[in-house]
Amino acid sequence: MLSPSELLAALATVIDPELRRPITELGMVESVSMDDAGAVTSVIRLTIAGCPLHETITRDATDALLKLDGVTDVRVDLTVMTAEQRAELKERLKGGAAERGIPFNAEDSLTRVYAVASGKGGVGKSSVTVNLACALAAKGLRVGIVDADIYGFSVPGLMGIKQTPTRVDEMILPPVAHDVKVISIGMFVAGNQPVAWRGPMLHRALEQFLGDVYFGDLDILLLDLPPGTGDIAISVAQLLPKAEILVVTTPQAAAADVAERAGAIAVQTGQKVAGVIENMSFLTLPDGSTMEVFGSGGGEILSQRLSQTVNAPVELLGQIPLDVALREGGDAGVPIVLSALESPAALALISIAGKLAVRPRGLAGMKLGVTPRS
Repeated sequence: MLSPSELLAALATVIDPELRRPITELGMVESVSMDDAGAVTSVIRLTIAGCPLHETITRDATDALLKLDGVTDVRVDLTVMTAEQRAELKERLKGGAAERGIPFNAEDSLTRVYAVASGKGGVGKSSVTVNLACALAAKGLRVGIVDADIYGFSVPGLMGIKQTPTRVDEMILPPVAHDVKVISIGMFVAGNQPVAWRGPMLHRALEQFLGDVYFGDLDILLLDLPPGTGDIAISVAQLLPKAEILVVTTPQAAAADVAERAGAIAVQTGQKVAGVIENMSFLTLPDGSTMEVFGSGGGEILSQRLSQTVNAPVELLGQIPLDVALREGGDAGVPIVLSALESPAALALISIAGKLAVRPRGLAGMKLGVTPRS
């Protein structure tokens, strides 16, 4: 017979699909035992009744236990955490931090926050956001997305997410797709209903996404902003003052002119511009030649202008060509960096993600608590 500690060690390999931590660490395993015939019985506590991923947890726990020598059968019984157990879980997740507040603003937070902005709509900002997120996650980084485009939300569809977030009391657990945690207002509205909100409601929604949603310890958080410099851009600056701006434009001169305003807001908010991304740069024709459908040079011009405006170097991080596979991946909910790795657009996006990935998690300005010896 295997001891309870050996059985628990097997269950420690089971990761909660939403919290992304072992179920043993989360206090979800109530009991596990093995009889003389090799049959194992385990009782697992779900965070809430009707947990949408209970089948995944049951399957993963069963598979983990069946891998042990001597185990002939596995039975997993599901129960639900009590209010006290959920309170302990939330305390464990928050690490003793205050109940409310935005964790990315904490002094000990090392998460790099990038607000993906554009001057106008239709430049592919959301597609760039989800592909960068998936490319960064594929490199082993812990990544989250906040779809801050409240009126024009599109991230759930681009990521292939159909499930709604799970609520543990006031804590919201974001769905996970392609190893990326995602939250969007689109997960809370029925069908394709429009969201008709004014400024204060937009601010409150974003505040809830950042304060009530449990993302855990992220390496990178990406915010997909609406186009322009309106309410959400201002709210992001207020709620996430350390966020850096990634400006997406097309090569067209008119688009670059408008995009300059989206980046220049950093002068007023005190934020940093992390770089410029040029999308729809060119189209590769069947004979191998290229056609500059939307002109050329917009990204480079924008990079130079913003460097002068913010009085700091603003790099053109990359140029993404037009690619049918990019659109097809978005329609299918499988971003091109996962579905067509060798395509020109995927290679450009992966290269940009590589530049963001090598930037270390920020220690600048952080108190390390080191006291010199007397």
